[in-house]
Parts: sequence; C-alpha cells; structure tokens
Amino acid sequence: MRSASTQQPGSERPVRHTSPTGVARTTPLTAVSRVPWADMQDSTGSAAAIPLLLNGIAWGDSATALAALEDLRKRICQYGFVTEQATAATVPFLWELAQLPHVTCRARIIQLLKAIADARQWESTAALYPKLLSRRENPVVWERAARQAVRDRRGDLNSLLTEPDTEIARATTELARSLAD
Repeated sequence: MRSASTQQPGSERPVRHTSPTGVARTTPLTAVSRVPWADMQDSTGSAAAIPLLLNGIAWGDSATALAALEDLRKRICQYGFVTEQATAATVPFLWELAQLPHVTCRARIIQLLKAIADARQWESTAALYPKLLSRRENPVVWERAARQAVRDRRGDLNSLLTEPDTEIARATTELARSLAD
C-alpha cells in the first residue's frame, strides 16, 4: 500500500459565489477533489468513498447527513481508534462542515473531531508492544497526524463557541478542553 500525502487542502477558504440576489454564498468542499483519496486507506480499504460521504453530510437532509457521518466515522475513527491514513486528510473538511450553518449534524461533526483529538489508543498500544512502531504501515503515525490535523484548525473554535445552538456550543467547549492540553 502506498502512503498518500496528508496535506491540508481543506484549510483553504471555501469559494464564495454571489447569488442572483447579490448575497454571497459559500460552496463547501471545493478542495476535496485535490486529495488522492483512491491512494489512501480507510477502515474498509480504499478511501475513495470519503468525498461522497462528505458531500452527503454537506448537502443531505438530516437523515442522509447523519447516515453519511456515521459511515464516515466508522471509516476514520472507529471505537476511538484512528483507523487509517485517510483520517488526517478528512479532518480539514470536517472543520469546514462544522462551520456551515446549513449542515444539519454540526454538533456530531465536532464530537467526531474531539474523538480524533483524543485518540491515543495506537500510541498506548505501541508503548506496550514497541514492535508496532517498526511496521511498514504505522498506525501511531496516522493517529498523531490526525490529532495534529485537528489541532491545526483550533483557531476555528472561536466562531463555533459563539453559536446560539447549545448542542454545538457544548460540543465545541468539550473539543476546546481536549485541545487545551
């Protein structure tokens, strides 16, 4: 399996378009096609389906968005484990989606970011079984990269902390506590 780049294209600001009414609107996930998803792995194998799931979260109704987010969670951070290399590449897009008012499952996205930020299972396992660190595909590296990807966007917390939705504000406060370490 080839290791793919984990650059942070989702940290680019979304493209803003002006609608016929003259009001600017944001087009989310503009950089998602720049990530070599097919060259990365998630818990199911190829991470090629991740863009479809991100789009389902961005544009789906409540049920569709939640189902897409749950599928994505299983692929990138299942049972508190960062499952594969695609997790770090997905994080910037999760941050982007968490800030978009039309996304219906924003609090759950923030909770997923917190789960990724808190993930230390592979690191803990490697402390007991150091041979894990000598494997070609090193899950400790994936876990650290994913945690760093969450930390890289912690500046986005300020706008989320002021959200009037109490569920979003509560989830953001919990994520902020995790990132304060």
